[in-house]
Amino acid sequence: MERKGLVTFKGNPLTLIGAELKTGSKAPEFKVISKDLKEVTLKDFTGKAKLISVTPSLDTPVCDNQARRFNQEAASLPGDVAILNISMDLPFAIGRFCSNAGIDRIQTFSDHRDASFGMNYGVLVKEIRLLARSIFVIDSNDVVRYMELVPELTSNVNFQAALDAAARLLARR
Repeated sequence: MERKGLVTFKGNPLTLIGAELKTGSKAPEFKVISKDLKEVTLKDFTGKAKLISVTPSLDTPVCDNQARRFNQEAASLPGDVAILNISMDLPFAIGRFCSNAGIDRIQTFSDHRDASFGMNYGVLVKEIRLLARSIFVIDSNDVVRYMELVPELTSNVNFQAALDAAARLLARR
C-alpha cells in the first residue's frame, strides 16, 4: 500500500509504503538487526513498554539530536521501558555513531536488510528508501498507545509528547 504526500523532504512530497497504523491497534511484528548483527524482533521486548524512535539516518543533525535526547531521557525512565531507535543505517555505522556519541541507554537497530519495520509500521519512504521520522509508544501488551509521524523529515519529533505517553503507560501499572 502506498500513501502519498503525508511527509516531505525539504518541502518535496514523498510516498510512504505500508499500511497506516492507528492508535489502539496491535503493534505489528518486525525484524531488525542490532549493532552486533543479531536479529531482533518485537517479541524480544515482551512485557515491556516500548518507545520506538524512528530516524531516517543517524548521520544527520536532526537524527543525531533525536537519538541523543532520548538517550539522555532514558536515565529518568524505569528499566521496564525499552527505548529503541530504528533507522536504515548499516549496523556498523550505528555502532560507530553510538560509540562516538556516547549512546548507551537506548538500543539502536538497523532496518536496512528487510525494511520490515518500515513496511509493517508504514514509514518506509519509497523515493529514498529511508524511514520517515516518527515515534511509536507501545504498551507491555503490544498495543500502540501513541504515535507521531513528523510531516517534514528534517523537523524534530515532539519529544515531550512521546515521553509523556511513555510516562502515562507507567502510571497505569
